Amino acid sequence: MEPTDLNRRAWDEVHRRRADAMAGRLGLPSHVRRALADLSGKRVLNLQSGTGESAAELAELGATVTAVDISPEALAVARERWPSILWIEGDVQALPRELRRGRFDLVYTGDGVLPWLQDLAVWAGGISSALRSGGDLLLYDAHPVAACVDALMHWRDSYFDESLHANVGWSHFDLPGDPAREQKVERHWRLGQIVTALARAGLVVGALEEYPEQQGKS
Repeated sequence: MEPTDLNRRAWDEVHRRRADAMAGRLGLPSHVRRALADLSGKRVLNLQSGTGESAAELAELGATVTAVDISPEALAVARERWPSILWIEGDVQALPRELRRGRFDLVYTGDGVLPWLQDLAVWAGGISSALRSGGDLLLYDAHPVAACVDALMHWRDSYFDESLHANVGWSHFDLPGDPAREQKVERHWRLGQIVTALARAGLVVGALEEYPEQQGKS
């Protein structure tokens, strides 16, 4: 089974319980809210939207939001809560053709999205094709170094490890009920790989900001 299919099954297994377990901690991080321009009347594409908390907040800020996620279970939760938003099941590494027509003012993706990608080039190409001329991408995620150091900032893993890592279970939230059984596959991307992929897709880096670790949502 391909990594994408494994991950879809892993997320389907836990999304509904995760939304309940992390209530109040999902949605737009404070750094993202401060970085956003006025979204009134803007078309926004939210990639890897999960159960939809960030997409809902983008809509509350005045945007017309289209949200994409690979997990039908996550999208079912999102549709129940926010039926007015357009939710599309799809792989962000193979965006549906109707989203690749250069009509979005902003693409937002963030908070735990990069380790699930297997091909940065096609991901970045899809984003580029979705944005109108002059449109913006806002990507917010953990710094790649954070995955390689411990709490005392000692290196514990190689920053240059490009292998796939398969495991079962979740560490960033407490999963109520039965333990997870589905295997998932993640990989590490270096900062240089991420920026280079976006640049090669034709995007211009306007800002690269780094922040201290943010505990929960504020």
